[in-house]
Amino acid sequence: MRYAGDLSPQEAWARLEAGALLVDVRTEDEWAHIGVPDTASANGTRNAPLFIQWNLAGGIPNRQFLDQLKQQAPEDHGTELIFLCRSGVRSIAAAEAAAEAGFTSYNVLEGYEGEPDRHGGRTVNGWKNRGLPTIRGKH
Repeated sequence: MRYAGDLSPQEAWARLEAGALLVDVRTEDEWAHIGVPDTASANGTRNAPLFIQWNLAGGIPNRQFLDQLKQQAPEDHGTELIFLCRSGVRSIAAAEAAAEAGFTSYNVLEGYEGEPDRHGGRTVNGWKNRGLPTIRGKH
């Protein structure tokens, strides 16, 4: 593991309350149709989440990911970045890439929706199923 570590959704929330910055790496469709974390109550507007796709539509890798991250993230690299995807897989790759670029990076275990239940529904765990704040669609 080249990034700083894995966090449960609750641990990620605590770090957001302390000033870390959430980076949601899901797709635009996921943001629009499934919802996004609402971090305003964790840290106000000082660290609104970043929305940077790890993969573009059709699963095509976003070759501009690091450039987009560098443009949007604080320049001093002192702010902890917490990466989130649907289930915690894409966010590992994003956290590793960010760590290699000099950022202090964490991955959210379980992701936003968590792992599928025995019927394929994503109701087992994850950010939204743990009751952390969400809003419908990216604004």
